[in-house]
Amino acid sequence: MLYAVVDIETTGGFASGNGITEISILIHDGVSVIDMFETLINPAQEIPEYIQALTGINNEMVIDAPLFSDIAPKVYELLHDKTFVAHNVNFDFSFVKHQLSLAGYQLQCNKLCTVRLSRKILPGHRSYSLGKLCNALGIEINNRHRAGGDAAATAILLGMLLQADAEGIINQSLRKASKEQALPPNLPKSEIEKLPLSPGVYYFKDQKGKVIYIGKAKSLKKRVCSHFTGNSTSKQRQDFLKDIYSVDFEVCGTELMAFILEATEIKKLWPTNNRALKRFEQKYSLYAFEDQKGYIRLGIDKFKKNTLALYSFNTILEGHNLLKALIKEHLLCEKLCFIQKNRQACTAYEEGNCTGACVGKESAAAYNVRVKYAIEDLKKMLPSFAVIDKGRTEDEQSCLLVEEGKFYGMGYISHHADINAPEELKSVLQPYPSNDYILHMILSHTEQFPQKKIAI
Repeated sequence: MLYAVVDIETTGGFASGNGITEISILIHDGVSVIDMFETLINPAQEIPEYIQALTGINNEMVIDAPLFSDIAPKVYELLHDKTFVAHNVNFDFSFVKHQLSLAGYQLQCNKLCTVRLSRKILPGHRSYSLGKLCNALGIEINNRHRAGGDAAATAILLGMLLQADAEGIINQSLRKASKEQALPPNLPKSEIEKLPLSPGVYYFKDQKGKVIYIGKAKSLKKRVCSHFTGNSTSKQRQDFLKDIYSVDFEVCGTELMAFILEATEIKKLWPTNNRALKRFEQKYSLYAFEDQKGYIRLGIDKFKKNTLALYSFNTILEGHNLLKALIKEHLLCEKLCFIQKNRQACTAYEEGNCTGACVGKESAAAYNVRVKYAIEDLKKMLPSFAVIDKGRTEDEQSCLLVEEGKFYGMGYISHHADINAPEELKSVLQPYPSNDYILHMILSHTEQFPQKKIAI
């Protein structure tokens, strides 16, 4: 078997927006290097100053160097029938594959990552970065952060790994069925092996154990592995994969429960790589308060986090429509409900259809009776129901509880539990914060599966 040990220097950290400034390819037969190719490359863009300081490669050095398209035939010839080897292989492979594709070549070959292999074959080292690992192993790196020097050190490391691989780990990694080389460099295979095929929520964590991404899944193992397929060249993806060191998870009885848990956990932990659910905020709510004259006033206002709301809405129009229905049904004053703001008295009073609370013609005590009836009527309008579905095991069933239009919580109950006793259900369910996003998911689910909904 022949290996192509590759190292590149680039203008930045992701392939789609940066170029290669230098490449070194060493052909290794499993014992020694038998061929090599190395050249500077004109990246067709400026090299940032911090990259120049790191690699020593400046704009003047590459101005007369070949473009990657000029060397693409040679690079493809060297790589296409070999096993592509690099330290953090997915980084180098993403750049080379991207540049070859721009030149009309589609690179398909096996990959080996010397970071991952070193963790398995040479365990116990404090760091597996190329510099620190080589220093610990006594491998001298000449010309550090240059393609030739780093490739030469990686080739020596490969030879040590081949010699020390008593358990056949390298051959296992090269089997077609093995997906391990697609994994991020710092994520052990054991983290994937522990994942079940159940619905649930997964947590990607960085080196310090901080959650950097939360996702939900119909099948935890399949969904987590799907993050590592393909060779996306974006900076966001490259940085994301590099930062994944471990995966935690929580099994859920159903995919709906996983959706809800994901939304709640993202709001609680705010991982750096979650964006869509972070942007969701409830916009408007219906509030009740007593003014200085003793009148209970209903009004739509922007959602306030620490203020008790009667109901919440995505749009102010939705809120006003509900409030107007309550006003009409219970003869409330439009001015005291903030529907009319710039008049001395509400239109209904001027037309003889209002009791005059807005101008003091009706006492606060009398008016408030109708407001309280309106609030009670609102509660009756809002649904209370449970969603019963399969549990995590055959011995339980999952339960989600919606009470008066608000999501109360979810959990797992016995098949013999009394579904029509809300207080009994609440004693065994985990309370969760309610918002329109979660409620909409539950209502959509019950519309699709009405047999799972039990009115309470």
